[in-house]
Amino acid sequence: MDIYKFAISPLLFNVVKTDPEWLHQQTIRSFNWLSQTPASWANQRLQKSLCLYDSRLEQNLFGLNFPNPVGLAAGFDKDGVAAGIWSNLGFGFAELGTVTFHAQPGNPRPRLFRLPLDKAALNRMGFNNLGAAAMAARLKQESTHLIPIGINLGKSKVTPLEEAAQDYLDSFRLLKDLGDYFVVNVSSPNTPGLRSLQDASMLSAILNLLQQENTAQKPLFVKIAPDLDWVAIADIISLAKTYQLAGIIATNTTISRDELKTQVIDQTGKSPQEEAGGISGEPLRDRSTEVIRFIWQQTQGQIPIIGVGGIFSPEDAWEKITAGASLIQVYTGWIYEGPLMVRQILSGLLSKLEQSGLNSINEAVGLEFKNQK
Repeated sequence: MDIYKFAISPLLFNVVKTDPEWLHQQTIRSFNWLSQTPASWANQRLQKSLCLYDSRLEQNLFGLNFPNPVGLAAGFDKDGVAAGIWSNLGFGFAELGTVTFHAQPGNPRPRLFRLPLDKAALNRMGFNNLGAAAMAARLKQESTHLIPIGINLGKSKVTPLEEAAQDYLDSFRLLKDLGDYFVVNVSSPNTPGLRSLQDASMLSAILNLLQQENTAQKPLFVKIAPDLDWVAIADIISLAKTYQLAGIIATNTTISRDELKTQVIDQTGKSPQEEAGGISGEPLRDRSTEVIRFIWQQTQGQIPIIGVGGIFSPEDAWEKITAGASLIQVYTGWIYEGPLMVRQILSGLLSKLEQSGLNSINEAVGLEFKNQK
């Protein structure tokens, strides 16, 4: 029996109604402590309970070895305080951040809300973090990581949009030797004007500066919004080719409130439609998969995709992989389903491979299109 899913989370979410941000902070503090004691009995137990190793799940992509395709999405470990623990929780990679050049407190609280009826979350955190210099100092103290570690870069709120490219560059300069891959986040709905940086001319300036600085040729991604139209996504695909990006992360949270079951958010007494912020979780699942499909079709699978949005089960993961995602990321699903979810997804993916007569997860990427030929 999954104690977290059937006892702990219902108690915390529905009975006690623990503040989501407070609970998140306590969890990060616990993981930080665990990451300081890598050889501890607790970490050994975590590995035994939560990790699943199988060569069929391994991939080598953009020069990095991924032991499995399930990663932790950006937003959970904003300051990289638990970078050393994520491999013990079963993840094949982890993405830190979003980090900005200037430290910033983020938006006023409350700014994180659960929508249990929708298996979703609404957040308007606003890139709260200690800044790129603080993350760099922390990561320099870390020992070698067992899994690839990505760093998600955002624009500082105090930086004018016309100076955004320099702001991203300043963060990258501090962190470029400390991450295995980097992500340009221009798609959060919670920093004023940020999504306008997805415009081809604005994004081009950012990517141009970063790639000039990127002499070590670290894999560079752009993370896009699910709310873009197909023309805008096609423009970003073109830029990804021009600036030789490693791939595209699809997608960030959505500003859509369509078909939500939640009528009132307990903390504010208002409806989700009245609250600012991005929605993650199950309501995002189908749209993010549509975007993954579109990118795969437009590129004939030539640009790697990291799929994120609404993954709760092996079926959700398989759908995104067969639609074209080489890797996937989880966050909201992991909060609802609990720490056993990653292992359950990996086990389910192995079953899917066997049922499909495939020998590796790489063979499943874009499978729905390969089967149409």
